[in-house]
Amino acid sequence: MQHALDLAGQALWLTSPNPRVGCVITAADGTVLGQGHTQRAGGAHAEIMALRDAAGRGHRVQGATAWVTLEPCAHQGRTGPCCDALAAAGIGRVVAAMTDPNPQVAGRGMARLAAAGVQTDTLDPHSALARQAHELNIGFFQRMRRGLPWVRMKVAVSLDGQTALPNGQSQWITSPEARADGHAWRARACAILTGIGTVLEDNPLLTVRGLDAPRQPHLVVVDSRLEIPLNARLLDTQGEGDSARQIWLYTAGDPANPALADKRQALTARGVQVIDMPGPGGKVDLAAMLRDLARREVNELHLEAGHKLNGSFIRAGLVDEYLVYMAPALLGPGQGMALLPALTELGQAVRLAFHAADRTGPDLRLLLRRTT
Repeated sequence: MQHALDLAGQALWLTSPNPRVGCVITAADGTVLGQGHTQRAGGAHAEIMALRDAAGRGHRVQGATAWVTLEPCAHQGRTGPCCDALAAAGIGRVVAAMTDPNPQVAGRGMARLAAAGVQTDTLDPHSALARQAHELNIGFFQRMRRGLPWVRMKVAVSLDGQTALPNGQSQWITSPEARADGHAWRARACAILTGIGTVLEDNPLLTVRGLDAPRQPHLVVVDSRLEIPLNARLLDTQGEGDSARQIWLYTAGDPANPALADKRQALTARGVQVIDMPGPGGKVDLAAMLRDLARREVNELHLEAGHKLNGSFIRAGLVDEYLVYMAPALLGPGQGMALLPALTELGQAVRLAFHAADRTGPDLRLLLRRTT
């Protein structure tokens, strides 16, 4: 199973919006007969890749054991049911790390295997291997169970918590190693989200760079008043083909406003999807936006925005995980990571738990999650 998890990890940047899954088929003596991981959406799943690999090696799999990091699917989606393929191949036993939370599967895959005479086992969900399987697909599990993407807020800060100088200068607080690592985290996301403030101040691309990534995450822009310039660089990052990057722009403006009609039309002509999601105070309804992104099959949402939008997400309780790169530098007064209201009691603090702490070049990489 650990080998299957390692294979699933190789698909970290590839399978969105499908889960990252690995499969290893072994003989009774433990010999590996075939192995594989899920391919790009629409391509073969891990079980099919492992069966093909075994056939390519000239191995028979009748009576063999398939170790899979997620319950084999039992529905017809972009591909056929993997549980049926395993049974038809004569697999004798299937061990899954976790049950698939997809309502179209949710135990049906293992039930159909058992009905076909295949021995089935699922790991204890509290076991170390099951936890690894969950971490690999934490966004997929969240979307299936809660109808929301897993929101990861990325910030680069000084030791005293500043993300920029008072004049807005922020390049570069952290090291090249930290920035390269940040691109790897971008690559695993289904979509990258930013706000109009970042677009106007930095004119970023918000693409994955410096890595051989097989796909570019989709792009989400929160722009309540439709202020985005038509020459913004990120509008030219869509690409082509089946896995082309989508750009979703959420606004709170009146769609019937004639003053914005030309801009809406120009953005639409460039392939940008302008989505009206008005909320209180003339702002985008962030919670409704997340539900809409889940419907668009976004599992992991990578938030790279300014302190104002960061603060809005935190105040609304919408951040699941904080990816913080901390440089060993003191900047003094500047811009913090999030614009939050002043507290009158310590009990009002947003409490987090450290999930991981690692060195990245000269910097610290901290991963924190909500305590609830």
